Amino acid sequence: MSTNTESTKFTIEFANRLKELPPYLFVEIDKAKREAMAQGRDVINLGVGDPDIPTPPHIIEAMKKAVEDGANHHYALDAGLPELKSEIAKWFEKRFNVPLDAKTELYPLVGSKEGIAHFPLGVINPKDKVLLTDPAYPAYRPTIQFADGKITNVPLKASNNFIPDLKKIESINNIKMMVINYPNNPTAAVASREFYEGLVRLAREKGFIILSDMAYSEIYFDGEKPISILEIDGAKDVAIEFHSFSKTYNMTGWRIGWACGNPTLIASLAKVKSNYDSGVFQAIQIAAIAALRSKDEVTEDIRNLYQERRDYLINGLRGIGWKIPPPKAAFYVWAKIPKGFNSSMECAKAFLDKADIVATPGNGFGEGGEGYIRMALTVPKDRINEAVDRLKKIL
Repeated sequence: MSTNTESTKFTIEFANRLKELPPYLFVEIDKAKREAMAQGRDVINLGVGDPDIPTPPHIIEAMKKAVEDGANHHYALDAGLPELKSEIAKWFEKRFNVPLDAKTELYPLVGSKEGIAHFPLGVINPKDKVLLTDPAYPAYRPTIQFADGKITNVPLKASNNFIPDLKKIESINNIKMMVINYPNNPTAAVASREFYEGLVRLAREKGFIILSDMAYSEIYFDGEKPISILEIDGAKDVAIEFHSFSKTYNMTGWRIGWACGNPTLIASLAKVKSNYDSGVFQAIQIAAIAALRSKDEVTEDIRNLYQERRDYLINGLRGIGWKIPPPKAAFYVWAKIPKGFNSSMECAKAFLDKADIVATPGNGFGEGGEGYIRMALTVPKDRINEAVDRLKKIL
């Protein structure tokens, strides 16, 4: 006896949490860039902030030796190599004059973005209120949404140097966490000690966590070093800070960073991560140790290069009538869109269609970014000069 079975058709769908997310900004920008290049166009990419210069040779050499050592071919220790944690603590105290307990107050990450993505899962419960600046780096929003947090936007205004208004934060009740990022992406703003002191005071009084992303700590200009929130008295009671090797040592593709700060917050992140990954590949940790032991000239040369490019771009754009305040840190120029454009997207589209220049529309960072465009300083000066010449023809 034969049995006829009718196949059941069904539709596989994304989870609702994915449906609610917009397309990831930088993936869309890369797609547009690749399409233009596939047409044979000479595209100048001022979009994604990915350093164009290679990782310093001594770091690469350390990696080569570590890769050849079979002892590094196994699962890494979740908590990181003790030698790496010790070097991070030494580097941090030298840079910020803040001691860290290497065992309880810091934790290596598979890139700081990974740590920031996992951290809310350890501290945010459904409907907890999380303050997020607007504009902001696009990756913050989904990390909060995936943890079922409820986002309240905090505007960043040019009139306040793109720093949150502490009085407005003081008026908000039942805050569980606030996310800040200085030096800031996309605005390139730098936070003052006064702001950090006020924010730490509010966090302690109102009982909320501060997540500080300091990926651009070493990309600063004119000798003005940004400070860490952990330099503020009482910050370790409420704050966790995320650092990255990506921008400091041109190691974006290596994927390594660290979190540091309050021991309980570090422990919550460690517990989440222990269920998601098995640590950073040990050879990369050894390369990171070599990076932290670099001579000061290594990071100084990187800073000087970006400062030269900043001045070159700013002066070039001023020469064609587009006056932009020079950024104090990070490798971005955040500028009001030129006259004649009605929106950030219209401006970015014209740059690509008419000048073969990729730039990032400000509204991709949130509603507060509308009316602005972001340009990355991650191309050589001759390409910056070419970009200015092309913009001169369309502006």
